[in-house]
Amino acid sequence: MKNKILQWSLVVLVITSIAFSLHNPFTSTYIESLKAQSIAVSQMESNSIYQQIKEQAKELNRPPKNAEIDPVWKATPGYNGIVVDMEASFKAMKKANKFDHNKLFIKQINPSVHLEDLPASPIYRGNPEKPMVTLLVNVAWGNEYLPGMLQTMKKNNVKSTYFLDGSWVKKNPSLAKMIAEEKHEIGNHAYSHPDLKKMTNSRITEELKQTNEVIHATLDIQPKWFAPPSGSFRNDVVQIASEMDMKTILWTVDTIDWRKPNPDEMVNRVLSKVHPGAMILMHPTESSSAGLDKLIKGIKEKGYSIGTVSDLMDETRLVPKTIK
Repeated sequence: MKNKILQWSLVVLVITSIAFSLHNPFTSTYIESLKAQSIAVSQMESNSIYQQIKEQAKELNRPPKNAEIDPVWKATPGYNGIVVDMEASFKAMKKANKFDHNKLFIKQINPSVHLEDLPASPIYRGNPEKPMVTLLVNVAWGNEYLPGMLQTMKKNNVKSTYFLDGSWVKKNPSLAKMIAEEKHEIGNHAYSHPDLKKMTNSRITEELKQTNEVIHATLDIQPKWFAPPSGSFRNDVVQIASEMDMKTILWTVDTIDWRKPNPDEMVNRVLSKVHPGAMILMHPTESSSAGLDKLIKGIKEKGYSIGTVSDLMDETRLVPKTIK
């Protein structure tokens, strides 16, 4: 008997709740709001502009790329994905009632694994999907060519990363300041241009530490990138640099400018090898100074932008200027 009374009580409660909901103005408003949203979404999706946006999204949307240790290229930075914001794009075009590629709104999606998440490993290139390259200028000599190279970079609105030998900075503080004042990035190139691969760990540590100290004292900069002289290193070198909060940078394309090649031949050879994410090694030499303007123009003509190592390692996806 008690169970029947309880069952009837529940039935009455449900009926009462439904009746109350149907007559409750707040519930009615909420239901009407949902209906309106559903109708708006339906109308938007049936609109030809929306369908055009949808087609563009199929072409433009890209998943993010995680940073990884590549078996050949070692540490490789991640790269943001992109997705078209359908609703924002539609609202931007609705008033004019026509599709406008310039009014597409893009959201960038971060990868889940970043360069700093990876174990200590050398870096030879940027992400191979990023249409950018960087110029690595290792400086331990060649003072007479530095002003000309800086002037060429300034004329072409290019910023690069200069890896400075510590003993060179100590002897040439005014030239080091000139590089920094032009807003180029400063990296560590060890102190005495040694073969680090053959050194003890304590000597390696001293070479890197002493260079950081003289760069900081002269330029008030703490380098975060390290380039081993002549590209000679072993795993200990990479690990020691990492413990000093520096990542080890190598290269994918070499100008071999120290052999004094013909500038035009050097430029053509480099341009034939350049690719997205390339890191191009050079020094302040007569060949690089004479060929730099042509090299920069050639890189840009291939559709690549030029940035510092930090720019190249940055995960932000480069999208066409016509897309917001």
